[in-house]
Amino acid sequence: MTLLGRLLRNRRAGEAHSAWHQPHLRGPELLTLTSQDFEDGAAMALRNCAKHIGGTDLSPHLAWTPPPPGTAQLLLVVEDIDIPLAKPAVHCLALIDPAAGQLEPGALSARHPGPGVRVLRSTVGRGYHGPGPIKGHGPHHYVFQLFALQTPLDGTPLDGTPFDGNSSEGTPSDGAAPAAPPMDRARPRTLLATVPPPILGRARLTGVFER
Repeated sequence: MTLLGRLLRNRRAGEAHSAWHQPHLRGPELLTLTSQDFEDGAAMALRNCAKHIGGTDLSPHLAWTPPPPGTAQLLLVVEDIDIPLAKPAVHCLALIDPAAGQLEPGALSARHPGPGVRVLRSTVGRGYHGPGPIKGHGPHHYVFQLFALQTPLDGTPLDGTPFDGNSSEGTPSDGAAPAAPPMDRARPRTLLATVPPPILGRARLTGVFER
């Protein structure tokens, strides 16, 4: 595996295709995003990394300054911009109630999201997936990007209730399990393309991990 990483060392998705550089997601950098678990540009802890490399897939603590007036929702996008693919891998995609102020560790869990968090589909499954880069590929940068949306992505603001995928809303009369709404089934790139402008404010925080 180390040999494969070395062979692919110069192949990286790059930042140009990240959410941050998409024209419709550009906006004033009025927010500040921080974490108690790592500083911007510093290494991430193993507990925040993928299980297959010995981590626990625990999403890190995140906090942000108050969003601009008129913010209906916050959109969090976590991307690995160094993966040896054509585009960055989305490690987490979530909608957050602007009133939340911060996310405790583990709040981006697919099974037990934090209050006011609606976890959407990422590149692999749903919820937060920690760093697990190819051994020998060099440092990978995991960019946590927070966008303040004027218009809710799903057309309705969050009410602070965590989304667990088991809501009784829309349950068929025959008792069958309810189908997930289209937004919760959408691939992350497809969903990001539908984010309505304008972006009222945004911020980013980068963690690094290498094997």
